[in-house]
Formats: sequence, C-alpha cells, structure tokens
Amino acid sequence: MASSGIVFVCVALLLVASASAQLSENFYARTCPGGVQAVAKVVTAAVRADRRNAAGLLRLHFHDCFVRGCDASVLLASTRGSKAEKDAGPNLSLQGFGIIDQAKAALEKTCPGVFSCSDILALAARDAISFIGGPKWKVPLGRRDGSVSLAREAISNLPGDGFTYQQLISNFAKKGLNEADMVVLSGAHTIGLTHCSKITPGLYPTAAPSLNKTFVAAERKLCPNTKSAANKFIHIDGTNGGQTFDVNYFKNVLNHHAVFRSDAALISTSSGRSKVLTLAKSQPIFFSAFGAAMEKMGRVGVLTGTQGKIRSKCSVK
Repeated sequence: MASSGIVFVCVALLLVASASAQLSENFYARTCPGGVQAVAKVVTAAVRADRRNAAGLLRLHFHDCFVRGCDASVLLASTRGSKAEKDAGPNLSLQGFGIIDQAKAALEKTCPGVFSCSDILALAARDAISFIGGPKWKVPLGRRDGSVSLAREAISNLPGDGFTYQQLISNFAKKGLNEADMVVLSGAHTIGLTHCSKITPGLYPTAAPSLNKTFVAAERKLCPNTKSAANKFIHIDGTNGGQTFDVNYFKNVLNHHAVFRSDAALISTSSGRSKVLTLAKSQPIFFSAFGAAMEKMGRVGVLTGTQGKIRSKCSVK
C-alpha cells in the first residue's frame, strides 16, 4: 500500500514536470506574433493611469496559481449552481479583472482562440511590476485555461494572513515552492493595500508584544477599532507612499513594523530571520530571487498540450 502511494506521487510529479517543460517564451512566435507586446501595452497603460494596479495584477496571478495551479480559474465567474474562486472570502478584494479582460479582447481581435487567459495573467504580473521599477523575470508561455473554479478550494489553498511560519512553509510546499521561495514572495507586500479589518485583530484589544509600540500607535490611529473604519484601505508597506517595489518591506519586518501576523512570523525562527536579513540588505539580491521565485510559481500546476482549453472570454468557461 505504501509503495503504491509513493509510485503515485512520483508519477504525479513527473506529469507536472512534463507540463512545465512544455512552456516556452517563444510559444506564440508563429501563432500570435506581437501578442506578448499587446498584453504589455494594455498593462502599462493601466498601471500608468493608476499605480495601484500593479499590486492588483501581481496578487491576481498569485491567487490564481495557488488554487488548481496557474490555469486562470480565478477569473471564472460564478454560475447559478457553483460559487467560483473569485467570490470566495479571500478573493473578494482582488482587483485587475478588467485589465485582463481588456488584454484578452485585444488579442481576440488579432489572434482569436490562440492566447490563453492564464498566460495573460502571468505576463500582466511581470509587466506591471517591471513598469513600477521592480524586477523583470522570464515568463515561459503555453499554459492553457482550466474549466473548474470552486470557492471552497480558494479558502482551503490560499495562505492566511494569520499563518505561523511553519504553516506558511507547509502551504507553499504543497505548491512545490520551498522556504526561500515563501520568504522572498512575501516581499510582494512591499506594495498594495489592505482593509483595516484585516489588521485590527492584531492591534486590539492588545497588540502582539513583538510589535513596535510606536508602530502600533500609528496603525491604531489609521485604523480605529470601529465598524466605520473596517473597510478603510491602508498601505501594507507605507514606506515611500506604499507603491514602491523595494526592500523596505523586509526592513519593516525586522523593525517589528509588520502589518500582518504572517509577515511578523517571517522572523519568528532563526532560518526565517536569516533570509529576511539577507534580502533586506540588498535590492539586487531581492529582485533576482523574487524574479526566480515568480518564474517558478508561474509553472505550478500548469495545463499544456491538449489539457484545458483556450477561453475566448476569460470569465466564461
């Protein structure tokens, strides 16, 4: 029984590796020349108009890949009989759907039925972060779109903002991502916004002893423990206006200025603290490691070849 289980796991891993190996940066060179540039044009215009869109697109790609792999299932709309991922609690604040739809519409005019929504998501995240001065990583293409999207799977697969360090490691490991990947990808919190309701549990009635007292006072001023303030947006990393992709997130964590408990957890172990220290000291090291981890994440659970489909509209099966 045990040996058959091991064989099953090995076969599953081989299938995942095989699908990932079919991805290529030149996948659309013949079937949709100019497609990659078309996505970049839509994305950069959107981020230029509102810099906050960069964080939205990055988070959209992450939330897609962590549920059923990078198959654009997060874009599917709920149907009468099935509640989709995008309507799950952790995904209700996701943004960027309209930008993906815009890019898809542009591609359907020139290359109908060719360019997948999952590839658009992967490119959009990279192009958005690069445009605001962050790293630019390789995006191998050739993903196909899934046809299943279940809200309950988003709830059970996405990491929580109250996770401990070991819970984070375990969650990422299930996606084929290691401890170092987890720590560096947490650096995505250097940009973006969150609701006060997400951080007040860590501030009231008493804040965690590990948090800096001055930081706690400032956050309480921004987010009073009232119903009216619950939906107020605040920056996850308020340094430099909260929209600069840099190492300040890691510096904040080291200074005990972590907004989420899962961020504070990064320095709760010697291993995590060591990794955070390394990233905080060097932006080039952070950028290089972040790009490598994003490329790796973009290969999680991909559908290729005859698997999946190419949607003509990203929200519809």
